Amino acid sequence: MTRFKKVILFFHRWLGLISGLVVFIVSITGCIFCFQDEIQDALYSFRKVEVQNKPYLPPSRIEALFKANYPKANADYIYYYGKGRPAAVLSNMGDKGFYYIFFNPYTGQLTHTERAQSNLFVIVEYIHLYLLLPPKIGGMVVGISVLIFVILMITGIILWWPKRKTDRKRSFTIKWNGRWRRVNYDLHNVLGFYATAIALVLAITGLSMSFEWVRNGIYKTANLGKNYTAEKILPKSDSLQKGFITTQPVIDRGYEIAKQRSPKAQMYLVFNDRSATGTIEVTAFAKTFRYYKSDSYMFDKYTGQLLRTMPHIKKSPGMKMNEMNYDVHVGQILGFTGKIIAFLASLICASLPVTGFIIWWGKRKKSKTKKIRTIVHRKTHKHLQAQGTFRSS
Repeated sequence: MTRFKKVILFFHRWLGLISGLVVFIVSITGCIFCFQDEIQDALYSFRKVEVQNKPYLPPSRIEALFKANYPKANADYIYYYGKGRPAAVLSNMGDKGFYYIFFNPYTGQLTHTERAQSNLFVIVEYIHLYLLLPPKIGGMVVGISVLIFVILMITGIILWWPKRKTDRKRSFTIKWNGRWRRVNYDLHNVLGFYATAIALVLAITGLSMSFEWVRNGIYKTANLGKNYTAEKILPKSDSLQKGFITTQPVIDRGYEIAKQRSPKAQMYLVFNDRSATGTIEVTAFAKTFRYYKSDSYMFDKYTGQLLRTMPHIKKSPGMKMNEMNYDVHVGQILGFTGKIIAFLASLICASLPVTGFIIWWGKRKKSKTKKIRTIVHRKTHKHLQAQGTFRSS
């Protein structure tokens, strides 16, 4: 092994030992989270409703139904999940945490109440993002560990890449009939190689959730350095128009305009910013539970004036890349097939710290055994020399 590769091996080994446990936890929770929508649909009946031949109740009506049950809370976010799906209010209830309140969007019947932090997959997501630590600390630990993992994948390819063409066939396959240590070695190297491309994509999209500089980097790279200032300027409501009288609730007007301009959207999110100059934003998503391909509309909360329209087709490449981040990270950008790919890649990523540790431990034991044998051999040799068994020529 060359001196360069010895240095690479040193860093690969010790960085792997430092980040291994976190990478394992993040990867395993990523596996579980990939199919969270499908699993929850199978387990919970409240996630579906009978389709009726009439329009959904408007946001103001959903908000009123919510207020009737929770008068001291605000309907911060209102979701319309699509045909055959409920409407839901996500509300921050202070010390109680965030709650989802589900309604039948046709009748207004309250169908389910759920504390977000009690949902199994929300817990899995918090472990994945923060290791159940305070978000700032946990996010930093996870982010740094994933960053180290990116370095490990690159150094792993450098160490693994075969020198000779004759070695390549052997390097691309697992020798299943070999001794268990050889199989473990192949699992670490071969599976690591095959998963690297997907794992790098998952890692980078994960890093963009932890570090703003990664998001900005993706944005600037995709835009080739070009600035799109209109995307970064957020309009404000005119608080001087607070007493303005409208014939229709502003929140309903915004929702209707979004439906008219994005008629093919399957899911809508209505967000009411409660600050004095905050706006009402309606986002229309092309597909249910998919966050890529969305049109957004922002309205003055007092007058109902449309302040900004941001259709998907007019967004910059950088903005599109950042908005598809979640869908790419969980694999759903490619539908169910993409989820399977992300699941398998995450599973392999979870195995790498384990197989890597076994390789390191085995070499450590082998080195210690060799050292002991050398010491015993030297002592025996000296003892025999002292007895005159060996004579110098």
